[in-house]
Amino acid sequence: MSGRTRVLVVDDQTVVREGLVLLLELLPGLEVVGAAADGEEALRLVPEVRPEVVLMDLRMPRMDGAETTRRLKAAHPEVEVVVLTTYADDESIFAALRAGARGYLTKDAGADEIARAVAAVRGGASQLDPAVQRRLVEAVAAAEPRAPRAGGLPDGLTRREAEVLALIARGRSNAEIAADLVISEATVKTHINNLFAKAALRDRAQAVSYAYRHGLAPGG
Repeated sequence: MSGRTRVLVVDDQTVVREGLVLLLELLPGLEVVGAAADGEEALRLVPEVRPEVVLMDLRMPRMDGAETTRRLKAAHPEVEVVVLTTYADDESIFAALRAGARGYLTKDAGADEIARAVAAVRGGASQLDPAVQRRLVEAVAAAEPRAPRAGGLPDGLTRREAEVLALIARGRSNAEIAADLVISEATVKTHINNLFAKAALRDRAQAVSYAYRHGLAPGG
């Protein structure tokens, strides 16, 4: 990866769009390569400005963010999408994630959160707003059958890795997990890397689903 991530901003509200551009231009490591007022304009701009990450609004005229994301990922699968929206309802969340978005933030996210999300999706991971992750946890809990834990932990997980996984399933951040378990954040990252490798998990969304499938989530 190059040192600076090329970002396209897509939002139908002029004040929000221009504000995001100004904010992102102040963040190190990011380069705003364009801004679009709706999905159709975004799809026209992508091959021209070649972004690596698109910050995508959801509710837009002519073509909404979920449909724009679906078409964008079909034509340009290498481009990652972070949804940045006012809405955190179940329908919006799942429409965006099904369409291929790898990040989902609400518009009260700070500059640091946006920068982390851009870095995460460009690195192949997911980044979800904590409130969004809780909604995802609840939906997975309702939809996934919980297997009883019989005969030890799956995939060779250690007891501590299972504890970390359970806290991920509760929507806890790395810092919160470190505080809960009275260990360093670096140790938390090591446990997460190990359990992701053992269970062949790509990101926290998959980890939540895995935890519920194997009865390792709270109440599982």
